[in-house]
Amino acid sequence: MSEVSFIGLGVMGFPMAKHLQESGYSTTVYNRTESKAQDWVSKYGGSMAFTPAAAAEGAEIVFMCVGDDEDVRSVVYGENGVLAGMNSGSVLVDHTTASATVAKEIAEVASKQSVEFIDAPVSGGQAGAENGQLTVMCGGDTHVFANVEPVISSYAKAVNLIGPVGSGQTTKMVNQICIAGLVQGLSEGLDFGRRAGLDMEKVLAAISQGASGSWQMSNRSETMLKREFDHGFALDWMRKDLNIVFDEAQRVGAELPVTAIVDEYYAELQSQGHGRWDTSSLIELLRDDSL
Repeated sequence: MSEVSFIGLGVMGFPMAKHLQESGYSTTVYNRTESKAQDWVSKYGGSMAFTPAAAAEGAEIVFMCVGDDEDVRSVVYGENGVLAGMNSGSVLVDHTTASATVAKEIAEVASKQSVEFIDAPVSGGQAGAENGQLTVMCGGDTHVFANVEPVISSYAKAVNLIGPVGSGQTTKMVNQICIAGLVQGLSEGLDFGRRAGLDMEKVLAAISQGASGSWQMSNRSETMLKREFDHGFALDWMRKDLNIVFDEAQRVGAELPVTAIVDEYYAELQSQGHGRWDTSSLIELLRDDSL
């Protein structure tokens, strides 16, 4: 398997496509802003196309990483969409964090032209994409997953098949629920310790390997204390993800009281003009600059 394409060269897609090309897969890219695709080709080789359909022609796997449900539909359907260019037996892999509903919808449409589908949202942020250390949560058929898993591993440290189509997106929802609560708890703990006059470097060294330890603590606690919030995954995107979570929670009858509160905090930061700060910026709502 050597011909692949990648649709969407944002902060995640740009390095993910790079890893494919550098792993020996001949990669054709498409991006809505052509200059981004031109930049990618100038850096890594491969080729670019001017429509999603053209990018998909001849590809055995087409990868997507765009914004939301409507962005997914816009690059999949129509005479310029990827399905117009895909061959029978090829596979469409969607790395967008979108709804399970749109995943099932596209899988059904794709199957009518004998195209397989995997929903495969990722976790690990911009740094994970750049370093090839993403975690990928997949939904789809076992035999299809077996074919694409080695290719996805070009930019991932863990690739797991959770269940049928839609399971990847629903797993990503679990991931975002957990992150929301973790970051708020970490924010409160850091702010409490700072106000109490503790040496937070020593505090973190003492507790990071214990029961309160987490990826967020290991990777974000120091930058949170330094008020550095430029780590790639903007709270604008987190709020988009949480809206998907709340829709699905309503459908399945799940209660998410803590997540709802944290979403309100993110909304407050947005209203202050901080939508591009990363998700660890929750701590700013607790800060008193007089201390």
